Amino acid sequence: MKVTEEDILHIAALSRLKIAKEEEKNYQEELDKIISYMDILEGVDTENVPPTTYALPMENVFREDEPKDSLDRELALSNAPEVEDGYFKVPRVLEES
Repeated sequence: MKVTEEDILHIAALSRLKIAKEEEKNYQEELDKIISYMDILEGVDTENVPPTTYALPMENVFREDEPKDSLDRELALSNAPEVEDGYFKVPRVLEES
């Protein structure tokens, strides 16, 4: 197996995920399958294949950049779950140090 238990624990720590001990083996096997599949794809000859970003052709649609009246603050906040001092109130994302 290419992916070790230490790899899974390291990835979990970087992702700030808690993985139950009984799930570690499953994640290890699944990630190993993904990496093995990537090894197969690495062997595909793409020498004469042009790079693509999207499966379908895309074209930018440009418009004039014209100033417009902005949305009224009360209307913008009307469906917010929580509001504080005229702003959207959201859960804290970063821990205080």
